[in-house]
Amino acid sequence: MTKNKQKTRKSAVKRFRVSAKGKVLHRSKGFRHLKSKKNKKWLRRMKKMNTVSGSYKRKLLKMLGKK
Repeated sequence: MTKNKQKTRKSAVKRFRVSAKGKVLHRSKGFRHLKSKKNKKWLRRMKKMNTVSGSYKRKLLKMLGKK
């Protein structure tokens, strides 16, 4: 009898990525539309990728098939 393989969640693959050092990165929310009314300083800060931490990180790594 063979073991079943863990499938990767495609929705998680599209939204998150794992860096070389093992950090889980994602894009900020609220950045895709209606940018003209938003503060430019805020927009610059939202361009950067954010990291995920805690128990949610472990769940995401499992979803991505990394651990």
